[in-house]
Amino acid sequence: MAESESGQDKTEEPTEKRRREAREKGQLPRSKELNTLAVLIAGSAALLNYGAGLAVDLIRVMRGSFDLSRETLMNSDSMLQLVGAAVRTAGEGLWPILLILLLASIIGPIALGGWLFSAEALAPKFSRLNPLEGVKRMFSSKSLLELFKALVKFLVVLVVALLVLQSDRQALLALIHEPLETAILHSVQVIGWSAFWMACSLLLIAAVDVPYQLWDNRQKLLMTKQEVRDEYKDSEGKPEVKAKVRRLQREMAQRRMMQAVPDADVVITNPTHFAVALKYDPQSGGAPKLLAKGNDFLALKIREVAQENKITVLESPALARAVYYSTELDQEIPAGLYLAVAQVLAYVYQLKQYRAGKGKRPGPMPDVPIPPDLRRDE
Repeated sequence: MAESESGQDKTEEPTEKRRREAREKGQLPRSKELNTLAVLIAGSAALLNYGAGLAVDLIRVMRGSFDLSRETLMNSDSMLQLVGAAVRTAGEGLWPILLILLLASIIGPIALGGWLFSAEALAPKFSRLNPLEGVKRMFSSKSLLELFKALVKFLVVLVVALLVLQSDRQALLALIHEPLETAILHSVQVIGWSAFWMACSLLLIAAVDVPYQLWDNRQKLLMTKQEVRDEYKDSEGKPEVKAKVRRLQREMAQRRMMQAVPDADVVITNPTHFAVALKYDPQSGGAPKLLAKGNDFLALKIREVAQENKITVLESPALARAVYYSTELDQEIPAGLYLAVAQVLAYVYQLKQYRAGKGKRPGPMPDVPIPPDLRRDE
């Protein structure tokens, strides 16, 4: 089980943030054995496919370089032409093999871990120049493992090479009896197959190294419970900070709500526990809207602001509770309360007419109907 520097066991799976940060730093599972295997097998396969053509081109280069006329030898300008022709001829035979090797050197690393370009991984790390750290790395468990892998790889390749030489002994001895061109073409085939079988011997090493690299990379990414909690706090915010933010948001919302109270047509109260401020705009054609609501201390503040701004305050406990629980700020009241609120607004209109000297004093406000599904009893 992996252990952190603080001594805590790393038992938790890495989070998505941890994986993303590791990828940005270039910490991906990589297998040198898989890369070597890919390059060697691709190179030997390319030699088997294109080796004959390469051998023919090299024979042409040798003939063109050693079979020279006297005039050519006496002309100093012909040397550059001969060199250019030799390079072109050799290039024609080499480019398919070199191209396959290039592709294998790219595909091999990205086959495990995927493609990644990390500027942070390329940045120089001066901590690696520390001699003491270098000595520690030389005698670390990872270095010992690499040494063990190198010894095993050497022994496996040696055994396979001896077996290949033993099986090809007769073919190699027969080369001395073949014409030169035929011997060259035959030797390319023998070398290609020998290289292929020796490259395949690394399959065993890669089959062990790839799962180990995946396991080792996962072990490095594992997290302790404390690291998971710290990351959650960093991403979601610390509880005390979140509580402070919510408190500030509530305060801002309450200030905006209090600023809207002077625009209300009526404030309906419980009379002490609840208060709701309603406004009706006939021009909009909609239902009355809730501008402010509150209970206890906030309800008291709503009543005080309403009285300071000469907004009508009416007592209707059932309606105040129904509006408070069924309607959000800046939203229209539900259809079930249309009749009750309409009667309240009509009563407010009569009061305004009376105060303006244009009508009789209205009597007590009648009880308003509240549907059973919207009624909330304390």
